[in-house]
Amino acid sequence: MTTPLKLNMIFKDRIGIVADFSTLIAEKGFSITSMEVERKDDKADVYVGIEKKDRMPDRQAIFEMLGKIPGLLEIRFLEFLPQEMRENRFRVVLDNIGDGVISIDRDGRITTINKVARRVLNRDHDEMTGRDIKEFDFPDFEILECLTGKKYTNVQKILITRKGRFQYLATGRPIIDSSGTIVGAVEIDRDTREIKMLAHSISQPSRVTFGDFIGNNAVVKEAISFALKIAKTDSVVSIRGESGTGKELFAQAIHTASGRKGPFVPVNCATLPEPLLESELFGYNPGAFTGAGKEGKPGLFEIAGDGSIFLDEIGEMPLSVQAKILRVIQEKCVRRIGGSREIPINTRIITATNKNLERMVQEKQFREDLYYRINVLPIHVSPLRERIEDIPLLVEHYLFQLDSRLDKTAQSLSKDALEKLSAHDWPGNVRELKNVIERAAILCDSDRIEAGYILIGNEVGENMKGIKKPFQTAIPGDQLLQPLIHAYEKQIITDVLKKSRSIRNAAKTLGISHTALLNKIRKHSVIV
Repeated sequence: MTTPLKLNMIFKDRIGIVADFSTLIAEKGFSITSMEVERKDDKADVYVGIEKKDRMPDRQAIFEMLGKIPGLLEIRFLEFLPQEMRENRFRVVLDNIGDGVISIDRDGRITTINKVARRVLNRDHDEMTGRDIKEFDFPDFEILECLTGKKYTNVQKILITRKGRFQYLATGRPIIDSSGTIVGAVEIDRDTREIKMLAHSISQPSRVTFGDFIGNNAVVKEAISFALKIAKTDSVVSIRGESGTGKELFAQAIHTASGRKGPFVPVNCATLPEPLLESELFGYNPGAFTGAGKEGKPGLFEIAGDGSIFLDEIGEMPLSVQAKILRVIQEKCVRRIGGSREIPINTRIITATNKNLERMVQEKQFREDLYYRINVLPIHVSPLRERIEDIPLLVEHYLFQLDSRLDKTAQSLSKDALEKLSAHDWPGNVRELKNVIERAAILCDSDRIEAGYILIGNEVGENMKGIKKPFQTAIPGDQLLQPLIHAYEKQIITDVLKKSRSIRNAAKTLGISHTALLNKIRKHSVIV
């Protein structure tokens, strides 16, 4: 069959238009794929799709053939029929819903599946629609029971796919037509992670738990298990790991698991000069030094109270302050600068560093007695290069967070993009990975991020050089950047559309989705 031809024919309204058209089309060897008739005043709009087994005639031949139908006033060739436009709008709405949506007809065949559901199943839309739902790896087929009239709400389910474990709440309803007949069913699936995030934002927005950690690496799981075991003790915890591994998140999770009622107070020992670090940690009395406040100030140990204080980058702490930290650990009290009163504290101390403290002790850069005091409960946070198997899960989590923040539809990475991520050694660890994924999500307009959008290390600079050159040679000094980008994108889209047989082919050429190109055509008012 040839590609269907889509037409809008305007007739002077009369009885028998559809019959005359159908007879003529059949005589010429065409078949009708769809038809829709709208009546307006004394005219009839006929929208029709036709196809032919052999070669489709040119437009002039179509005009001459259809011109024989009495009452024909005008013929237009269309890119989309009204029904297709409605379906496209419906699909855009579905794809922008944060929940997974899947529907079936009365025979159990999939009629609709949105981007969220497709991303979880790692399947394409065309691969699933029209096929029996039983062909896919669902935990059960409760949606089929809706065809008998059953309903269910927020049923907890777990789906194991090639991408990992997906836990969600499912709500199913039968689809009933105007005559009361059940013609299908629909299920809406809500990711439990989204529910947890919402609950956290309402009840305790600053709290991090070990349940928030992403990954299946055995070493990481062992570290979490150990941290949970020692969380409720009062002993000092020392977290070791490279920069960007998430040591502060680990410390926050320990604080949450401890059940302490006081706050979690983070202190970066590397960012404060020695005098300021001391006054921040221990506080000061009125007039303790030049510039001291008249009322004095409590230190961070006092502010932490019954909570936890996190001494990040403790390896950068000056030796003089190290001595005072040692005394706090031993005596469980602090003394403000300029004061003589000992203030008792019940604060949990958690330290972290990416330094080799053992070497620093040997080189007299870190106090040996403090080293042994803080090294009671050591925890090592693995670098990302030692937990490569967690990258797909971390990427999915970051994209899940970015979808709503960047106001984008659900995105996922291609196989080549994931392989590129897995081949990198990640000196910046999860912090670097998160930045790479955010950059890719911003640059890519499609729902599938290809390897070309994964810019790592020097590739970022090289890529910027590559895209900057055309603008540098064309930017007049009195024009702003945004209008030029707007015009440049419009010109590219216009040129590609002229060379393409359809919008769908143009989208493939540009490497973006069909929907994304339609949005850009509307945005730039491109004439199709």
